[in-house]
Amino acid sequence: MNKVKVYAATVIAITFWGLSYIWSNRLLQQGIPVEYFLPIRIFIAALILFVVNLLCGYNMKIQKDDWRNFLALAICEPFIYFFCETYGIQFTGSPTISALVIASTPVVAIGAGVIFFKEKITWQHVVGMIICLSGLVLVTGAQGSTSRLFVFGIIVLMLAVFAEVGYASFTKALSGGYEPSVIVMYQFLIGTVCFIPLFLTRGMENFDADVYLGKGFWEPVLCLSVLCSSVAFALWAYSIKHLGVAKSSIFQAMTPVVAAIAGFVLGEEKLCNLQWIGLCVAIAGVVLTQLNIGKKDLFSKTSGSAGR
Repeated sequence: MNKVKVYAATVIAITFWGLSYIWSNRLLQQGIPVEYFLPIRIFIAALILFVVNLLCGYNMKIQKDDWRNFLALAICEPFIYFFCETYGIQFTGSPTISALVIASTPVVAIGAGVIFFKEKITWQHVVGMIICLSGLVLVTGAQGSTSRLFVFGIIVLMLAVFAEVGYASFTKALSGGYEPSVIVMYQFLIGTVCFIPLFLTRGMENFDADVYLGKGFWEPVLCLSVLCSSVAFALWAYSIKHLGVAKSSIFQAMTPVVAAIAGFVLGEEKLCNLQWIGLCVAIAGVVLTQLNIGKKDLFSKTSGSAGR
């Protein structure tokens, strides 16, 4: 195994996912509805993956017994996850805070493992969860906003986190019979179908060709489709294959760091000192929950689910 190549793939995937919050926020700032750009994003990604799978000669036939798992997979992600994630960015008004909440997914996964899969939990997990939640309180509390939309945005983002955990379970059920890129392709294709009613109603409600089909739309959408959906998912699958889920999941905690740095460098977001401290504290908590988890990890081979 070429470790440099593997870690490079992992870092690139996390970087793209961190930048996705910036690109999604740019679309929202133009007043383009979530119901319009999300279906287009995932449909383009599905077409790209179809071409890749075709060129690689992968078997793309779905077995009759697997349709239910594919449907549940697509409902969890991209439908619920991307919908809640993007609305969370809109309601909180902060790509960084949104990325931080999503980065708590490993913490929620540990809790789900204890409740639903009767897994053992160590002091390390408890301390890590407390630290992560404390950091989240620091970051969100320093926002200086008690608006209903901000609080609702945090709740919506947590729904996205739970959808991600559900997505991992159904991915595990399908991973033995299909290539990762094939699973992701159908995930996006079925997700696109789920979005069609919303796309044709709320998405097209105030359609403006200059805005909805202009350069300001296509640039971030193509970045999201090509880099964040197609390339990042493929690289992440490669990372998990060689590093394992436990080690690769540690890098997920770096997503809000990328979002924060990118937002700061691009001048799209400013964070106070307390928010930077809270960001670091929360990330430290997430990382702590993932260190030396081994077979007790919810996403390990001996448990009931698997990550991306």
